Amino acid sequence: MSEELVLYAQDGAVAIITLNRPQSLNPLNLPTLEALEAAVIRAEKDPSVRVLVFTGAGDKAFVAGGDIPDLVTRRGLEHYIDFGERIHAVFRRIEVCDKPTIAAVNGWALGGGTELLLSTDIRVAVESAQLGLPEINLGLFPGAGGSQRLIRQIPLCKAKEMMFIGDRITATEAERLGLINKVVPDGALMETVMKMATAMARKSPLVLKFLKRSIVDGGEMQLHAALRHEHAMIGLVFDTDDAHEGCTAFIEKRRPDFQGR
Repeated sequence: MSEELVLYAQDGAVAIITLNRPQSLNPLNLPTLEALEAAVIRAEKDPSVRVLVFTGAGDKAFVAGGDIPDLVTRRGLEHYIDFGERIHAVFRRIEVCDKPTIAAVNGWALGGGTELLLSTDIRVAVESAQLGLPEINLGLFPGAGGSQRLIRQIPLCKAKEMMFIGDRITATEAERLGLINKVVPDGALMETVMKMATAMARKSPLVLKFLKRSIVDGGEMQLHAALRHEHAMIGLVFDTDDAHEGCTAFIEKRRPDFQGR
């Protein structure tokens, strides 16, 4: 993993993955995506990591989008086989990761930046952040999952407005639409995010894994099948030591000690 492109740090049970090209507003190109994927795999494989946080270096951008000078050189088949497959694979990996993910949106999240946060579980943004899918202004459209994830996360008419016009929206508007969980003052982002991440990290990692699989898989099924899937997953949960530890701790009026078993 190239530390010039993506930084990896761990604070307790929380992995902090930072897109690190602040001079160009943290755009996504192929080497950056490869470094991002390597960081995600590292966190997935580390049993001491229970939550992943994604953020951008600097104080202006989370991810300001794709690397336009790189994109302008591409043609269709090359893009489909090379960059397109990679960005879809990386964002899908983040979306289905068995560990909870949080986007700490420290600034502009445009194009690929919005598409990245659409792949995360929880999103916290600073008041000065701006979101948007401006690809239409470049003669393109959101092709890293944005055109499909956005219509599943906010009202269809608003999703179409964002993509057809390409204007930016404020963090406050994004929160109102349900794209962002919380908007915080610019200086309070990581404190707020780490508080949330630490609270999640105290839960059973095994139960979080089953819960997230139930949500992700169930969201792609018809209701009757999703309910059957949930039924099976909660059955597995009752076979875990953590479920019995949680219930016992409640009876004994103490904090549970979840071990992921």
